[in-house]
Amino acid sequence: MEHEMRAEYEEGVPPHVDAPVRIWHMVRMDGTVAMCGKPLDPAAATQSADAWGTPQGQPFCKTCGAIYLREHPQDTG
Repeated sequence: MEHEMRAEYEEGVPPHVDAPVRIWHMVRMDGTVAMCGKPLDPAAATQSADAWGTPQGQPFCKTCGAIYLREHPQDTG
């Protein structure tokens, strides 16, 4: 299954280029619900799952990370 990372922003902050990311979540490709169950804005920034475990993917949702590792044990970041 393909995955990507999707941004969560501070409450009340709409997604836009300069909006600081509060936390990154993992979603199934083109999804808007994080693997941890958090609904995310469809307009939120996304990045490749390859950014997981890198500085570009920080901060990252620990719950999403645990679930992602269970699905992809070879991806250790």
